[in-house]
Amino acid sequence: MLHTSTNIQNVKRNKKTIIKHLMNPTHFDTLIIGAGISGISAAHYMQTDCPHKTYAILEGRKNIGGTWDLFRYPGIRSDSDMYTFGFAFRPWTNAKTIAPRESIIEYLEDTIKDEGIDQHILFEHRVNKATWSSATSTWTISVNTPNTDQPKIFTCSFLSLCTGYYDYKKGNTPSFPGSENFKGQIIHPQKWTEDIDYTDKKIIVIGSGATAITLIPSLAKKATHVTMLQRSPTYIVSQPSIDSFGQLMYKIFPEKFAFKINRWRKIRWQQFTYSLARKYPDFIKKSLLKGVEKSVGATVDVATHFTPKYAPWDERLCLVPDGDFFDVLNSKKADIVTDHIEQFTEEGIQLKSGKTLTADMIVTATGLKATVVSNFDIEVDGQLVDFAKTVSYKGCMFSDIPNMSLAFGYTNASWTLKCDMVSQYVCRLINYMDKNKFTQCCPKQNDPNLELRPYMDFTPGYILKVLDRLPKTGSRAPWKVEQSYFYDKDIFEKNALNDGVIEFK
Repeated sequence: MLHTSTNIQNVKRNKKTIIKHLMNPTHFDTLIIGAGISGISAAHYMQTDCPHKTYAILEGRKNIGGTWDLFRYPGIRSDSDMYTFGFAFRPWTNAKTIAPRESIIEYLEDTIKDEGIDQHILFEHRVNKATWSSATSTWTISVNTPNTDQPKIFTCSFLSLCTGYYDYKKGNTPSFPGSENFKGQIIHPQKWTEDIDYTDKKIIVIGSGATAITLIPSLAKKATHVTMLQRSPTYIVSQPSIDSFGQLMYKIFPEKFAFKINRWRKIRWQQFTYSLARKYPDFIKKSLLKGVEKSVGATVDVATHFTPKYAPWDERLCLVPDGDFFDVLNSKKADIVTDHIEQFTEEGIQLKSGKTLTADMIVTATGLKATVVSNFDIEVDGQLVDFAKTVSYKGCMFSDIPNMSLAFGYTNASWTLKCDMVSQYVCRLINYMDKNKFTQCCPKQNDPNLELRPYMDFTPGYILKVLDRLPKTGSRAPWKVEQSYFYDKDIFEKNALNDGVIEFK
């Protein structure tokens, strides 16, 4: 039963909370949607900062982990260091800071078990609609569950969206002419299963992003040959998977203090290099390309295959642990072709240049299908929300939508850095409302002189496809969104909760 953890400390802390919940088992003070890394963060802070509140996590899948449960393709790993991608409240002590999926799942499972969060998760509860009523100050959540056509109904006072930013059902797969003619297997990495056999096969991987860069070294271990087919190059940087300085800190200092040192130096390094790249893009571009030239030597034409047309951080950089991607290129187990697809054939792919690539298997690492805030309808007082007409408040709430937050991380740094801050801010907000006997909080954008801007200064194809349907941001705080940890620390931790922009009732 929910809220009956065997963890004695957790039960003692939530005794009043348990009684309150048992009186109305379908109502919670807060409902968290999603049991991925941001949902677990939200649950942790609900327990530590709002211990008197009831909460539950509604998870549509059978397991925790979100991204890390969904993706099972060979070699999947983090593309950020785990000192910052992991939680602020739980030290990452594994020697590998560029960590494989299995280590990340183990870290998340240990977290929910040690804190009793696992007792608050309702699996296979997929939200299909959320409706707000100002008259009752409640959200009503309609949820689909297995083996029944009738939706379950939950209510809550505050809704915390930790749903990620892409569609879990399918990835972005362009329509390739002639794909039905290909005799081999065509697979999107999002649909990879453990029974897929790629041993001794000739493989084409379409794409040049993080997924392709991750897949190719792993596929090359068993495949006859792997070709990365890209329309345009991506910036790639190599980094050791084991942080020797970080491990030294753990040997010298107590665990929590060593973790703080490691986390803060990584945060500062991320912010420094991003700021430098935006201010001096040509300098950073030359530096990145010089690193690639050093890694591949004369093996690959760097100008053709590794020199993007855009500036560094217009799209996310691809991280290569221990130079593994460059190693397979140098060993001739893999190569790169930069061209455009004319059509699929029975034996492979015909390119617009006239060249033909043959393959036994084609992997379409063509990206994600982005969602607009959530993958279900949201209504406020009977009106369906059009998020394109809203303005993002502090990057975590939206104009004219009461009692709802969204955990949306950084595009230029570790996702979890911002999600942790959003979770703590939501708890502060809830506690402030309790103290002042408010039941509603809602950002209001009433400034006619506010310059509206796109939701993010980030231009990968999967974002551009939905950019016109995303919320807007503003030219100044609190509507302005910066990809900056230190900017967010100020607006989340130092700025007044009752700032004249949020309307409390």
